[in-house]
Parts: sequence; structure tokens; C-alpha cells
Amino acid sequence: MIHPITQQNNAAIRRVTYWGMLTNFGLAVSKSIVGLAVGSISLFADGIHSLSDLLTDVAVLVGVHFGSKEPDSEHPYGHGRLETFSTAFVAAILILVGCGMIYKASGDIAKMHAAGTGAVTISSWVIWIALLSVVSKEILYQWTRIVAVRVHSSVVYANAWHHRSDALSSIAVIIGAVAVKFGYPHGDQLGAIVVGIMIILVGIKVIDGCFREFSERAVDARTVEQIQKIIDSEERIRSWHKLRTRSVGREIFFDLHILVDPQLNITDAHEIAECLENTLHEQMAQPVNVMVHIEPDLPEMRK
Repeated sequence: MIHPITQQNNAAIRRVTYWGMLTNFGLAVSKSIVGLAVGSISLFADGIHSLSDLLTDVAVLVGVHFGSKEPDSEHPYGHGRLETFSTAFVAAILILVGCGMIYKASGDIAKMHAAGTGAVTISSWVIWIALLSVVSKEILYQWTRIVAVRVHSSVVYANAWHHRSDALSSIAVIIGAVAVKFGYPHGDQLGAIVVGIMIILVGIKVIDGCFREFSERAVDARTVEQIQKIIDSEERIRSWHKLRTRSVGREIFFDLHILVDPQLNITDAHEIAECLENTLHEQMAQPVNVMVHIEPDLPEMRK
């Protein structure tokens, strides 16, 4: 059975992601239609970016669904890495979209120079649609980021940044449109290039986080500190060492050695370890998988 915390977190993830999909679809349609109608390459590119957000929303839902499956004989440590792969997929889409936007905008600038540029105008609709995108996507970013931090999900956090990159790209569109209105003919294309660069940087940042998890990096310092406080709160543990942590999706795996009274029998020593594990499960905000090695509190055992 899926852990109750995981079930609650999955419900929160699905809710914010479904709202994101609805918003992304509406923005993708409105930006693309208006961009084509008024001839704004940056707004049209921004619409394609919103469309790509739909793909990442689907990747989030798929990753969360399969990543939450219970361990089996082939995956005894669970399927959490599938969420990490979904995160990398989201990041790859971000980078590809950014590169495509830069390529398209640069080509348009080259064509304008080759053909000669006359007076360039741009519709005020570009600015209004972009403003709508900034507001809606920033709201989605804040909501999704809060959910991601609360449920400790890297793929949801990546998707939050996808929302933020869309908001930033729309700001670039506005800047480019304003530049055109003030007589700078390449403002729209330069806005698209700025958008592309920002999206690529976000994608690189997200992929870096994936590599850190794949390399079995320890969990963050705040989580380690929380684990240490819980261990220290168990008075029957005289000392402890060799605490090792890592993340697998949204689950924390860690092991440690605890030193207890050498006069205790096996049953009592085991009860201490089991009590510690139960306390960790109760007080940690995300699912944990704990392995406790019990040692007698002897001078030669202290490390």
C-alpha cells in the first residue's frame, strides 16, 4: 500500500498540475493565435513555450504516478528514480525549446538585414496577452513551488520553474514589443532570444539537480539536522555515528550506527532501534526508509 503521506502529496501534486495544464492550454492558444495574427514572432514563440508546458505537466503526472508505486522484486528500493527521470525530461524540453526560439529569432534578424528593414509596427494586443501570461504564470509558479517544497518533489519543483520561465519570457516579449513601438525594429526578435537564453539556463539548473541525485548526494543540510535532532532526542541512545543519507525520488534513505547500553539484551536493544524508526516516520515530513545498526557502547566502538 502506498504510504499515506505519499497519497496526500500526490493529490496535491495532481491538483496544482491540472490547473497548470488548463492555464497552459489557454495561454498557448491565445498567444499563438494573436502572435500569428499580428506578426509577433516572440509572442508566437512564447505560445509554443506554453504548449511545451503541457508536455511537462504530463511528464509530472506520469512520473509521480509510476514513481509512487510500491517496491517489488525488481525494484526493492521503490520506483522513486522515475520521478528523477521525469525531472530530467522536463529539463530537456526546456533546453530544446530555448534553443529553438534562439535559432528562429536569429534567423529572422538575418533575413531582415538581408532584405532591408522598413518601418516595423506591433499590435498592443501583444503587450496585453503577455501581461496576462505574466500574472497567471507567476501565480502558478508560486503555488507549484509551495507544493514542491512541501512534498519534496524535484519534478514538481522543475515544473514550477517551467511556469516561472514562461512568466519571464512574457516579460521579455513585453520589453521587445515596447522596443518596437519606440522604433527599434529588432526588439521583438531580441526579446525572443532573451526568452530562449533564460529557458536554457533554467533547464541546465534543473538537470544539475538531477545529476546530483543520480550521484547519490546526501540530502540537504536542514533535513540532516532534523534527523540528528530526532536521534539525539532518544535518551536510550548513548551515542551514534556513520549517518549516511540519500534521496530516491521523494523518499529519504539513510542508515546509521547507534550505541546502547552493553548490558541490554537483544530484545531491548531492538526496541530502542524500532522506537527510533517510528519516531522518524512520525516526525519527518516525507517518507523515510531507515536502517539502524546497533552496537554496544564500548570505548573501542566509539568512532
